Amino acid sequence: MEELRFRNDILPLKNKLYRLALRITLNTAEAEDIVQETMIKVWNQRNQLEALDSVEAYCLTICRNLALDKKDKKVSHVMELTQEVQESSLDPSTPHENLVQDERLKLVHELFNQLPLNYREVMQLRDIEGKSYKEIARILALTEEQVKINLFRARQRIREQIKNIENYGL
Repeated sequence: MEELRFRNDILPLKNKLYRLALRITLNTAEAEDIVQETMIKVWNQRNQLEALDSVEAYCLTICRNLALDKKDKKVSHVMELTQEVQESSLDPSTPHENLVQDERLKLVHELFNQLPLNYREVMQLRDIEGKSYKEIARILALTEEQVKINLFRARQRIREQIKNIENYGL
């Protein structure tokens, strides 16, 4: 792989890699280091990239493995999920509706951060990154059925917790 092709194909993935690493480590500095290490590993393996079906999945897998290794070695500090929802799609007409929408979004972010790692990873890749079940299965080394089950359970857990909070204030 030439340097120009690396710049055009691999470097644009750095934001996706960063978000994935950040979800696993919950630490911005570690996530940046992991992305850097991922880029170095991919650059060192650039001659073998032609044989891969999906270079993006390969990069995400390397990033995930590095992040999990770092997380196992060091206890991470909890960091809130940043607001990544496009504000253009949320256009409440009154200040009260705006406040309610902001509070609900904050609650969903908190609940997302409380999910087990395997659920967070699947939701991150599917709902935030927009990956297909097949790509997620390849990245996380799961079957497509396991991906679907984990995604269903993660969404269900968040839905039930929101329902409990709204109905009972728990």
